[in-house]
Amino acid sequence: MNVTRLDRYILAQLLWVFGFFSLVLVSVYWVNRAVRLFDQLISDGQPMSVFLEFTALSLPMLIRTVLPISAFVAATYVTYQLVRNSEIAVLQAAGISPFRIARPIVVFGLIVAAFLTVLMNFLIPEARAELSRRQSEVAQNLTAGLLQDGVFQHPADGITFFITEITPEGAMRGIYLSDARSQLQRIDYTARTALIVPEDTGPKLVMIDGQAQIHDRRTGRLSVTGFGDFTYDLSALAGPAGRGRSVQELPTTSLFSPSPALLAETGASAAQMRFELVSRFVDGFAAVAAALIGFGALMAGGFSRLGFWKEIVLAVVLMALVQTLNNALAGTAMRDPALSWLGVVPLLLAVATALGLVGWSTRKRRVRA
Repeated sequence: MNVTRLDRYILAQLLWVFGFFSLVLVSVYWVNRAVRLFDQLISDGQPMSVFLEFTALSLPMLIRTVLPISAFVAATYVTYQLVRNSEIAVLQAAGISPFRIARPIVVFGLIVAAFLTVLMNFLIPEARAELSRRQSEVAQNLTAGLLQDGVFQHPADGITFFITEITPEGAMRGIYLSDARSQLQRIDYTARTALIVPEDTGPKLVMIDGQAQIHDRRTGRLSVTGFGDFTYDLSALAGPAGRGRSVQELPTTSLFSPSPALLAETGASAAQMRFELVSRFVDGFAAVAAALIGFGALMAGGFSRLGFWKEIVLAVVLMALVQTLNNALAGTAMRDPALSWLGVVPLLLAVATALGLVGWSTRKRRVRA
């Protein structure tokens, strides 16, 4: 087997295992999210088409989460098979160094990194923006669904809403709203007239000339308070509507030099924008680091007839430490634009650690029993 065939042989195994585990993990994550989303949307009276659209739009985010994990699992599993079947020992006996064997691992990681980079810079921002737009439309539809007179409605558990009459101008008359979501008290609102007002934080029900009857469940006491006007937040029922875009929804080109208007729209700081930009180009290479860590940990242990559980545990622990460090530095990097380079540190440390493990595997040693 020449070196070109060696690369193709290892790379083919990596891609096959990677595809299998990616499919399994994406399916598990997708089903877990789909169950929660199904309960939420169907209980709100949304058709199945909305459920399918929402789950499809969430897939790019799920895939982005799963691919680095799949790359790590694939590299660990394939290296385990090569070591267990003594193929690594044969290659080293033929004079091929562990660093040379790592070449298809790096190529595999770069392939996954390229896909992740495209995903994070194009597909995910578009999917997030479209999902946000559709959620806003669904929220408005739910709010519009409350505008039915002469019908007791239950838009959420513990909420009862009734309108005696809706005028041609859209004003509501004879309002009754009961909020029994709290276990400590139930509040019944009555008002002569009311209006639904859309705001950035979500729709608001403005009740005019009414009263609130508060029933304390612990003591059984009833207190009544009159009001000239009272605002009830409907966003808990319908979800926020009309908000600005989030940083994750912005195209990558907008992150290079965000305008003051864009910062105001997103509510993000310049440091958060810069960190998001760095992350979109750096996080994809986490697949390279993950694959090298899986490979390096197994190579450092060498062949053993007693199994490789210690090496596998080492690889998992290293991955957990890298993720912990990444989370710790992210908070600091998002406070100062000059510190956005901290997003690269976990990746560099992970690659350096993996290469150190590969170098450690070149030492002279006796075969373990």
